[in-house]
Amino acid sequence: MTRASLDKQPHEVASMFDDVAERYDLTNDVLSLGQDRRWRKEVAKAVDARPAQKVLDLAAGTGTSSLPFAQTGAYVVPCDFSQGMLQVGKERRPWLPYTAGDATRLPFKDDTFDAVTISFGLRNVQDTDAALREMLRVTRPGGRIVICEFSHPTWAPFRTVYTEYLMRALPPVARAVSSSPDAYVYLAESIRAWPDQPALAGRLGKAGWSRVAWRNLSGGIVALHRGFKES
Repeated sequence: MTRASLDKQPHEVASMFDDVAERYDLTNDVLSLGQDRRWRKEVAKAVDARPAQKVLDLAAGTGTSSLPFAQTGAYVVPCDFSQGMLQVGKERRPWLPYTAGDATRLPFKDDTFDAVTISFGLRNVQDTDAALREMLRVTRPGGRIVICEFSHPTWAPFRTVYTEYLMRALPPVARAVSSSPDAYVYLAESIRAWPDQPALAGRLGKAGWSRVAWRNLSGGIVALHRGFKES
């Protein structure tokens, strides 16, 4: 299995990410033209992790996204349901407490984390609303959520160019640098099918998150959504 279908069967998605784990970070860097580094810096600012705080980093993959939180002195738990990703991460960063887990059934107690974050992974979860409720459950009262996800460019002409890049340019570039290029066809399709910024904000509110807001990055290619769990 090298790609998944848009109904996002968990075993298909996990298998797909197992296949791309070894070169996943490199491929993302190339396909985003280096922008993924900037986006992750913005996530770190939005999460605003502090020493001794507990941060859950979902869809953490190899743990690249977890490093900025660890560097602040926070206790960060990288969690992913791809065993291949976790294995590669453990080889590269053995000091991080990698945990296998499904975002719709998290293996943590209620009110555990000060912050929960997920970058470029929510759209790969089969049941988005269940995942948002689970993230609320494991967040302590007063805690926060930060979601970084591909979204919809706000300027119509640019949105057209971007869609063309996703469906035409991305697959051949992926073939040149990825260990499993067909997976990136699915990823491009999943980005195009993902709800826009107001729609995702509405789903956060429906799941129980308060003070939901979002900020566009790179003209809306990516959006940062944030919310809080009321005390």
